[in-house]
Amino acid sequence: MKLLAVMAAAALMATSTQQAEACTGITLKTADGTSIPARTIEWGGSDLNSKYVIVPRGYTQQSYIPGGQKNGLQFTAKYGYVGLAVEQEEFVAEGLNEKGLSAGLFYFPRYGQYEAYSEANRQSSIADLQLVSWILGNFSTVDEVIEGMKDVHVVAIDPRASTVHWRITEPSGRQIVIEITEGKVNVFENRLGVLTNSPGFEWQMTNLNNYVNLYPGTAQAKTLDGTALTSFGAGSGFLGIPGDVTPPSRFVRAAFYQATAPKKQTAEETVLQCFQILNNFDIPVGIEFVDGETPADIPSATQWTSATDMKNLAIYYRTMHNSAIRKFDLKTIKFDKVKYQAVLLDATKNQPITTVKVK
Repeated sequence: MKLLAVMAAAALMATSTQQAEACTGITLKTADGTSIPARTIEWGGSDLNSKYVIVPRGYTQQSYIPGGQKNGLQFTAKYGYVGLAVEQEEFVAEGLNEKGLSAGLFYFPRYGQYEAYSEANRQSSIADLQLVSWILGNFSTVDEVIEGMKDVHVVAIDPRASTVHWRITEPSGRQIVIEITEGKVNVFENRLGVLTNSPGFEWQMTNLNNYVNLYPGTAQAKTLDGTALTSFGAGSGFLGIPGDVTPPSRFVRAAFYQATAPKKQTAEETVLQCFQILNNFDIPVGIEFVDGETPADIPSATQWTSATDMKNLAIYYRTMHNSAIRKFDLKTIKFDKVKYQAVLLDATKNQPITTVKVK
């Protein structure tokens, strides 16, 4: 990719702090304990022209470094993987490798801070937006990722761009969040399985204590100085749950929706349940624009949603252009023979509509 294209992509990400940079991640479990991580990705400024990439074993990539040059860390895929990329095919935002390791990035504006780039570390420096590719190509467990992070220096292509943090999940169900602040790599065990954006993960977990009053079901009728009070409808135990689209509010909603979801028997049922829950986090175009500004000409700020079945090696997605759920079955991909490919998620950017024929 040419330098100008790289810098343009980074500049686009830089403005993401002004418009919806919302990502919402949940993790559901099947009745037998299989973990299904799922997420949305948002950008309300323009179409990200997202692609899927099929990366074979032995495929070699090289990282961008600040300024847009492509001469940072060179890395070769030990494992094949399928990724969903934004803006450029190198920038994989979510993916699954053939060992069942799932990895994704989430925007983390104003709270992340990478170490300063040093030319002395050029050959071990990797762009933050390429870290998912490096992880999927090289590791099979969370512990391997944690150890591997000691050998690289994560940098930004453009210092104006939003920082990100990462969610890594292995087939056992163990999940971590990686955040880089003040140049230091921080690893958090994510037993809850929820992730959004800023502030940091520890703050988001602490903030959940503000909603200790929430519970599933209907609130009991009460009497207030002789006046009977009853709920207007079902679900009044969730009265007070925040409904806005800020990251802290989405984190709270995701945590409670996830916790109250009934466990399904199969992975496929659970995948579909993930998509249903994440419907609640779709962000319509327009709400992040100041009155008088013209919204982007796209159907939604939520550009795509994905769910990953690590046990059965499958990753599913749907997009703002087509709500039909599509699936990659990694068991059918011969990663020792398949060629590298990068293809738009939507061949045509129109939602198919089927007319019901009445006889």
